[in-house]
Amino acid sequence: MKKAIISSRAPQPIGPYNQAILKGDTLYMSGQIAMHPDTNVLVLDNIQSETHQVMTNIKAVLEAAEMGMEHIVKTTIFLRTMEDFAAVNEIYATYFKNSVAPARETVAVVGLPKNVNIEISAIAVR
Repeated sequence: MKKAIISSRAPQPIGPYNQAILKGDTLYMSGQIAMHPDTNVLVLDNIQSETHQVMTNIKAVLEAAEMGMEHIVKTTIFLRTMEDFAAVNEIYATYFKNSVAPARETVAVVGLPKNVNIEISAIAVR
């Protein structure tokens, strides 16, 4: 049986999906963008602040599932441009210990929801 995970501390879905689905001990998280959950305003000052807000939203969804960043086993990072790769990598690295950082791929795409510059999805396991 699967269970929807919903956090009031992360942006609410903008379409027919859930923030995350828990199936057994595995959490499948929808892509998070840099929307501040209290104001529903996008944090687009720069790619660093945008990345921090995305990671904050990810942490909130994980906490709603009684997990933490250490439970993430895989992420997918979608960027509007690979020119942001180094800056995103620098911020992303502060959320994980290198020896147990999750597997991931990073891809550049033509467009993202609400014209953001970054979206990150994750899979976590208890």
